[in-house]
Amino acid sequence: MSSNSQTQSKEQLAGLALGAIGVVFGDIGTSPLYALKEVFHGGISIDKTHVLGVLSLISWSLTLVVTVKYAIFIMRADNKGEGGIIALMALALQGSKDNPKRMAFIVTIGLLGASLFYGDSIITPAISVLSAVEGLQIIAPSLADYVLPITVAVLGGLFIIQAKGTGKVGKIFSPVMCFWFALLAVLGVINIIHEPGVLMALNPYYAVHLLVELGWHGFLIMGSVVLAITGAEALYADMGHFGLKPIRYAWFSFVFPALLLNYFGQGALLISHPEAIQNPFYLLAPTWALYPLLILSTMATVIASQAVISGAFSVTRQAIQLGYCPRMNVLHTSGDEMGQVYVPAVNWLLMSLVFVLVLSFQSSSALASAYGIAVTGTMIVDTVLAFIIIQALWKWTKATSITFLSTFLFVDLLFFSSNSLKIPTGGWLPLVVATVLFLILTTWIKGRKLLSAYMDERRTLFEDLEEKINGKLAKVPGTAIYLTRSLHGVPQVLLHNLEHNHVLHERIIVLTIVTTNDPYVDEAHQVKIRTFGKNQSFYRVKLYYGFKQNADVRRALQLCVKEGLDIDPKSASFFIGSEKVSFRNKSPMPKWRRGLFRFLFHNSSSAIEFFKIPVDRVVELGIRIEL
Repeated sequence: MSSNSQTQSKEQLAGLALGAIGVVFGDIGTSPLYALKEVFHGGISIDKTHVLGVLSLISWSLTLVVTVKYAIFIMRADNKGEGGIIALMALALQGSKDNPKRMAFIVTIGLLGASLFYGDSIITPAISVLSAVEGLQIIAPSLADYVLPITVAVLGGLFIIQAKGTGKVGKIFSPVMCFWFALLAVLGVINIIHEPGVLMALNPYYAVHLLVELGWHGFLIMGSVVLAITGAEALYADMGHFGLKPIRYAWFSFVFPALLLNYFGQGALLISHPEAIQNPFYLLAPTWALYPLLILSTMATVIASQAVISGAFSVTRQAIQLGYCPRMNVLHTSGDEMGQVYVPAVNWLLMSLVFVLVLSFQSSSALASAYGIAVTGTMIVDTVLAFIIIQALWKWTKATSITFLSTFLFVDLLFFSSNSLKIPTGGWLPLVVATVLFLILTTWIKGRKLLSAYMDERRTLFEDLEEKINGKLAKVPGTAIYLTRSLHGVPQVLLHNLEHNHVLHERIIVLTIVTTNDPYVDEAHQVKIRTFGKNQSFYRVKLYYGFKQNADVRRALQLCVKEGLDIDPKSASFFIGSEKVSFRNKSPMPKWRRGLFRFLFHNSSSAIEFFKIPVDRVVELGIRIEL
């Protein structure tokens, strides 16, 4: 019995590892299309010494950053199995509850990291697909003018099919990417056989020697070396879908060796034929295989782009759930997998920006000048948040935790500072995108805090309310459910209703939806009910959801009935405040943020749709709020 179960667990592990290859490693797996070419694009002479040095830098970057930092250390920091920048931030907050200043710092850098991720989400589809289609310039130079139209068409189709969901398309991801990595390895081995001395680059001496010899120019090429490790964060971000072991298993046993073999194969080709630098990836293959390789490369880059786009949807939903971002229309594209979501506003915005990028930069080499700054910025944030978790939750010794921080922060800062020199030639673009998003998120958070403070100042306790209205209002049969953000006191919408309509339902339920720092909350702990008033006619209901769950009020009310609350959800009336926000002259909100917050607040999607409230049972009451 134990033998069968063990065999089954191994089969499950293998299945999940195959799935991870199709989703997790698309970005880093398509880097061989352009990474090595861009390192030598800076004018380094192509000879054996320099090729070995560059290969050593790439192989040790993959080892230190992807393997050691992410696969071994950061992936241990899972938030109940979930990963990614938002999950890492939520986990760091759990260990800093008694330190408000540290919590504010964690939220700030966490949102900065999430904003930089969006900058990366724009460039990855553009550079990946463009670099694949550029193979036409090698295969058929006469078709070079069709590279941009084909790239735009492929990317346009990719964004358009997002609304259909990626479940069906995802089924072909794993076989295609498995074949892709196998082909990377085979092409690499074929060329290594002709120049086996290239394997000496595994010795870190060649990396150090190159940096010392080139000096300032060696520092500059680190901005191109980073192209080989873009997508490293995906190992951590997609952990919730596949688990820690399958991703590690896939990386160590298949993906990592395939990448190394391909880079070394490209290096071997350059040592024998320096002129192959025009596109060393495609020139690895024999002439008869170039068209099939072009098709496969395009498919692989589409898959890599798909993973990044899906990641942007996922991060957006998590930010909305935690209250860091205005509510948007979030659609579920799969009845089986709750992680598959589609955010129309994000999709069309990404598509527009990607098109602008492709048509403005027009080549993968030009785009490479904009790539890297956002990725390395996110890596720095990951390192800092992981250090906080190591200290606060894991309780590592001071010496060990500082060693972790100093080692990986040094590597991250080296990459970041080298990439910062790309800012004038295109690196400014992801920074502008990240800055705009960061200002939007921080403005939303500040406005929400002022809104909460406004509600707290005008808070009325249920006991005080009962004394004021005792015997003065007519009671009507039925149940009134008041939706409110506040966790305490009587909501403004209830006071507003009593003031204008002068009637009180026989049963009042004040409903608050709370998003926790955990990814999921099971149904057994989702509902908390308290009663108030002498006749116990007031109920305070709190619904708890994880940041990867969507609130469903209809389902939650069924849970309330099971908990003993006598209510018929089909006949209850829902009262929701339609708030109109304005600002005082002396408002704590800076003037330049006021218009932005009003725009965000009044254009956020309706609570009725977002929380799945029966629309035919809703009463909206206008409330004016002056902050």
